[in-house]
Amino acid sequence: MIRRILFVCIHNSARSQMAEAFANQVCEGKFEAQSAGLEPGKLNPLVVEALREKGIDISGNKTKSAFDLFKAGVTFSYVITVCDETSAERCPIFPGVTTRLHWSFPDPSALQGSHEEKLAGTRKIRDQIERKVREWCAETCRVTA
Repeated sequence: MIRRILFVCIHNSARSQMAEAFANQVCEGKFEAQSAGLEPGKLNPLVVEALREKGIDISGNKTKSAFDLFKAGVTFSYVITVCDETSAERCPIFPGVTTRLHWSFPDPSALQGSHEEKLAGTRKIRDQIERKVREWCAETCRVTA
């Protein structure tokens, strides 16, 4: 049985998109990941570039609203917020039996400097998210196998 994971951040433009992409790659067959934002924005081009370096193309992704998923009654086994604590508290409670987790990552849109400096920072955040998703999937798939 494939269970659903929802990754939530503010704009669904960076962190949640990366977490969704890695979870769908790493946990394939065990989980189906989606992502959404509290205030959906536009996909961050630096995130698209950083994920492309890992062989993942999200350039066609659209940002989605967590509240639209909530109103539609979509159920998730896990809802994982990947923004700061204050923003995570604004995430809706989804119907059904849902385990809620919080993983805090820096916001790539807040990075300063040249394109290369911001891309380097985005890569660092990307790698942190990938490590966390890999660790979580390994642990969760072992426990629920």
